[in-house]
Amino acid sequence: MPTALVTGASRGLGAAFAHRLARDGFDLVLVARDSVGLQRVAGDAARLGVEIEVLTADLADPSDRAAVERRLSDSRRPVDLLVNNASFETGVDFRIADRGSLQTEIDVNVSAVMLLTHAVLPGMVERGRGSVVNVASFAGYLSASGSAHSATKAWMLAFTDTVEASLAGTGVRMIALVPGRLRTGKHRDLEPAGTSIMWLEPDAVVDVCLADLARGRTVSTPGLLYSAVVHTLETPRRTLRGLARIAGHRRGQMRTVPDRQPEASKS
Repeated sequence: MPTALVTGASRGLGAAFAHRLARDGFDLVLVARDSVGLQRVAGDAARLGVEIEVLTADLADPSDRAAVERRLSDSRRPVDLLVNNASFETGVDFRIADRGSLQTEIDVNVSAVMLLTHAVLPGMVERGRGSVVNVASFAGYLSASGSAHSATKAWMLAFTDTVEASLAGTGVRMIALVPGRLRTGKHRDLEPAGTSIMWLEPDAVVDVCLADLARGRTVSTPGLLYSAVVHTLETPRRTLRGLARIAGHRRGQMRTVPDRQPEASKS
């Protein structure tokens, strides 16, 4: 069976990814700091008859992050789908935010995404199959004032664009998921009762994302309101993305030409 590794899998959107992928027959590697939450999600997924591996890791910690990188690059136990879902947010204005918390935002939202993706891609390309889901945010397009978190999500969108452009013809796909507000119970005081176009259910978001991934899309924006706004904002980016694919293909061709060694001088 295929294997998926999901970060931030102990609750919310990460748990929704774990449950859906287990239903689809994926064995799972679940990663998060919260060992209790991980065991709960693992127990639920195991009832569906799939193999579960739990890695308790803080992706802001270099040694913990390295352990996850090693798992992703293990050719004896290949990972077919990486879901970069873990995220950290200071929740306060940049000017008054604690410097340590700001660094954690970079470590989790940028460094971990980059390094985990870097660990898994070579094996996927060698096998000619695999996928990476980068969970960004609508805030990556329209950020809140003073939000460094939004800047990290904008980076994730750009990162997905540039790396995905280099994967043409490899059999490997990459997509940026751009969710809006999610009903996770984290903000119970804000979540309205009943249906709302502003608030999305995690299970529905995962369903849309995996359907868009199967269609070969590079951006997935669940929800009619968010989708309409991102469609407008993405118009120039789609043009640039196409140009990036062309440029990436040309660079790839250039890299396949071996360097010519200088001839030895004749004496």
